[in-house]
Amino acid sequence: MIKIYGIKNCDTMKKAFAWCQANGVSHEFHDYKKLGVPREHLVKWCESLGWQALVNRKGPTWRKLSPDQQAITTLGQAVAMMMEHSSVIRRPVVENDAGEVLVGFDPTLFDSFVR
Repeated sequence: MIKIYGIKNCDTMKKAFAWCQANGVSHEFHDYKKLGVPREHLVKWCESLGWQALVNRKGPTWRKLSPDQQAITTLGQAVAMMMEHSSVIRRPVVENDAGEVLVGFDPTLFDSFVR
């Protein structure tokens, strides 16, 4: 069982859900647009992947942020920004039973990550 974090209507999320269904991979979904993301999860993900890997600097939410808000340089600043603006977190973020974390959707990486 994997846990997928993201926003339900995101195209990348839809691809991840379709891949899971096509490959018989059971998953639990956490919509961080509706439920938020617990701070301890963000810290763990940042420590595992680096906060730079989690921040989507290409999306509309990022572009709407002020230059001061975009000038993050520390893990603490990144976590605070992601808690306030959950849409800026890259999608999906996936946790497997081993506690490993993967961000983004790539069918090849997904296959090796969940099996």
